[in-house]
Amino acid sequence: MFLKKPLFLFFLIITVSASAGTVDTLEIQSTQLKKTTKVVVIKPTALSEAKETYPVIYLLHGYGGNYAQWSKISPQLSKTADDLKVIFVCPDGGTGSWYFDSPIDSSIRYESYITKELIPYIDANFPTKPESKYRAITGLSMGGHGAMYLAIRHTNLFGAAGSTSGGVDFRPFPNNWDIKNALGNYEDNKERWEENTVMHQVENLENKKLAIIIDCGVDDFFIGVNRALHEKLLKQKINHDYIERPGGHSYGYWSGNIDYQILFFKKFFK
Repeated sequence: MFLKKPLFLFFLIITVSASAGTVDTLEIQSTQLKKTTKVVVIKPTALSEAKETYPVIYLLHGYGGNYAQWSKISPQLSKTADDLKVIFVCPDGGTGSWYFDSPIDSSIRYESYITKELIPYIDANFPTKPESKYRAITGLSMGGHGAMYLAIRHTNLFGAAGSTSGGVDFRPFPNNWDIKNALGNYEDNKERWEENTVMHQVENLENKKLAIIIDCGVDDFFIGVNRALHEKLLKQKINHDYIERPGGHSYGYWSGNIDYQILFFKKFFK
């Protein structure tokens, strides 16, 4: 494996030989999270054979998932890594972090972890193309929110962003998915809740700062908030791809639809 100088302690690598690409499970120590956390990296087999560098796509899991969720949902990712010559990075976002920094719980700092620790670590230890024009991020459900949230707030790091079945506005669900553990209860903290939604963050987004793709199943309980986000982006004249397909909030939907987002990102990289 190609290694540069590590940024923080590297505890464990478990390498699984795949039919195409290679799947590594890394265990690293995060200062921001104050704990050891795992990351799956799926890379082309040619990575160790040449001096070529590769674009990177970050895949964020949903509520209740973990670093291994995308590998289970889409085992084709190892072949895709080889075919398209990209590196996939699947971090662990905790049970219900929503990928922001909590103002009330110092252990929930997933925005800082990903942007300040994980990205520099990946770029230091793998042959990546480290510019934003070669870095994309997407995710499912909670991860869809996280991907859009992080990309909008860090356009210097990400050139493209996606969301599949994303919880892009969680205010209609004040008692779900542990959000109040990170933001406090909704009734007493409405402004805080609003500020941390993708729906609010897009107000600060300039057109063409990000290449954006959003999809959601028509039977998904998040379809309403995704349609609202689409309308808001149209109103703000922000270019984006928006797709509705048959399906609900399920592994079956995400397994097939992630391939379309990956192709969108690959076109962006070129």
